[in-house]
Amino acid sequence: MSELLELPVGVREGNEKLVQVSPSAAVKIFQLIERERKGEFLRVRITGGGCNGLSYKMKFVSEPKEGDIYVLSEGVRVLVDSKTALYLRGTLLGYSDKLVAGGFKFSNPNAKASCSCGESFNL
Repeated sequence: MSELLELPVGVREGNEKLVQVSPSAAVKIFQLIERERKGEFLRVRITGGGCNGLSYKMKFVSEPKEGDIYVLSEGVRVLVDSKTALYLRGTLLGYSDKLVAGGFKFSNPNAKASCSCGESFNL
C-alpha cells in the first residue's frame, strides 16, 4: 500500500502522537482491508454509548472527508474527525488473536475508567 502523497483540501496531516497502530494491529487491518474491499482508510471514531459512556467505532472508507485528520502509522491510513481527536490523543490501537479477550484493543491514556469488555470508557 502506498502512502497518500497529496491530501484533499480540508484534511490535515497528523502524526502518531494522536493515534498509533501496533504492528500486530496493522497486519490484521491489512487483512481486513483486503477481505472487505470497502476502502483503504481506517476511520476511527468515538461515539456516545456503551456501558461506560463512550465507545470506539472503526470502519473502512474509500476517502477522507473535509475536517479529517490523517495519520499514517505502520503503513495504515487512519482518519480521525476533529471531535474524536480531542479524546483519542496518545492512543495505541493494538490487536491480539487470543481466543479469550482477543481482538482490537484501544489503550487510551485519557480514559479514566473502562468497562470489562474494553469497548467503552469514560473521561
